[in-house]
Amino acid sequence: MRSVLLTLVVSATVGLLGTFAAATEDGAIVTPLMQKDLPNYPGKEGLMISVKYEPGGSSPIHKHDANAFVYVLEGSIVMQVKGEKEVTLSPGETYYEGPSDIHLVSRNASTSKPAKFIVVLLKNKDAPVVMPVE
Repeated sequence: MRSVLLTLVVSATVGLLGTFAAATEDGAIVTPLMQKDLPNYPGKEGLMISVKYEPGGSSPIHKHDANAFVYVLEGSIVMQVKGEKEVTLSPGETYYEGPSDIHLVSRNASTSKPAKFIVVLLKNKDAPVVMPVE
């Protein structure tokens, strides 16, 4: 259920690009920053979002049918995709998720400080931003 809620919240937020930030029950605040069609790649678009995890915040297991590039701005986050080891990222560090990756772990490494990161997604136009994985 949480995965479905995350999908709905993020999709609605991106659909209303730039009008507000959306918070989930898991302590993630997603803010759309930019959405742009990519004319050199018909049917594709670029999307930039910021994600803030409150202390102890996380996202449920999910995937993106997209190439996702992550850049950490503040705090530390823990990431893991299926088949890979868990990694902890600090400000200035990057992470990549491919279109077939299942994102098993995405959480704030701290229970006392927030964490914030930027995600740039290159995806099919009008495809959902997040897809729940059960």
